[in-house]
Amino acid sequence: MEDLEPAVLAVLRSLVPGEVTTYGDVAADAGWPGRARAVGNILKLTDEPVPWWRVVNAAGRLVPGNEGEQAKRLRAEGVPVVDGRVQLARSRSDSAGHSTRAQSPKGRSPR
Repeated sequence: MEDLEPAVLAVLRSLVPGEVTTYGDVAADAGWPGRARAVGNILKLTDEPVPWWRVVNAAGRLVPGNEGEQAKRLRAEGVPVVDGRVQLARSRSDSAGHSTRAQSPKGRSPR
């Protein structure tokens, strides 16, 4: 997981206010597709200042136990949160087959 962690942290640092992505998309963007749970563990254990609140599960659900704080931070960035989840656009792949980030409900484009 040594190589995975710096790649995941780099993806997380690249997220801009109002941008929402999934654990799976972070893993894929970091070059480790299928490692969504590892992304969650990195977020849980890291001391690095990364925008953890911009990451939700594939269904758009907020982090269990931190829903209130996550919803507050997302709303401050203009992301609507309803019933503990955000509305995500469907993830897509580019022509090379790379995952793209889900769009936030605010309509920001994936990078």
